[in-house]
Amino acid sequence: MTNHKTCPNFQSPHGFLSCDDGVSTGLYTGLNCGPGSSDEPRCIAENRQIAAQIIGGDNKLPVLSCYQVHGDTVALAEADWGDDRPKADAMVSNTPGLVLGILTADCCPVLFEDAANGVIGAAHAGWQGAIKGVLCQTIKSMETLGANRHTIQAAIGPTIAQESYEVGTEFYNRFVSESAGFSVFFKQGKDTAHYQFNLPRFVRNQLEAEDICGIWDAAIDTYASPAHFSYRRTTHRQEADYGRQLSAIMLRR
Repeated sequence: MTNHKTCPNFQSPHGFLSCDDGVSTGLYTGLNCGPGSSDEPRCIAENRQIAAQIIGGDNKLPVLSCYQVHGDTVALAEADWGDDRPKADAMVSNTPGLVLGILTADCCPVLFEDAANGVIGAAHAGWQGAIKGVLCQTIKSMETLGANRHTIQAAIGPTIAQESYEVGTEFYNRFVSESAGFSVFFKQGKDTAHYQFNLPRFVRNQLEAEDICGIWDAAIDTYASPAHFSYRRTTHRQEADYGRQLSAIMLRR
């Protein structure tokens, strides 16, 4: 029994992977797929092959990921780009056999599928990317490949939950200065200088604003889950580094 999750609404091979089934050890124990970590490169490479097997049934499938920068840039995936990762926080594709992978450790991974038109997408929606519009840009980029937003399904993966996501006044002000209505995504924290932010709900709101009707949420708190990597949990434990789990989708070959 693993802690990997799939969206029941999707027809394409995909998965929100946990730490289970990997070969890394120490701080990265399990399925660490993040080349941005200081894990042994051979372990990361093997973990990504394991991920390809889990997602698509073939460990030779190319697993694409971006050099994520917390922005709103969307990359078009037409072939395997290997280690030459584009600086982007989302990918779209209508090319079969490419595994589009998002790496997270508290931020929100969102997978997209328009099965009717054969277009998929994957986005890394931390708070910065989400407020900048990375989800909107992903949907628009899917439309350029022939997708229809009214037939796009979206799935929200394991993300730090509101109960675990304490922020300060400056963070809160950043959101409400963008829109006073964004205050609904916060609740009072331990004192007047602290709040608890609901990132998954904010992401869902952004998707709904783009007329995406089929939205599924894994409802997993990465901070509280021992089966998932968490940047914030690592920080609180004063550990030197952390792993990244992979969320990915592909079109069948």
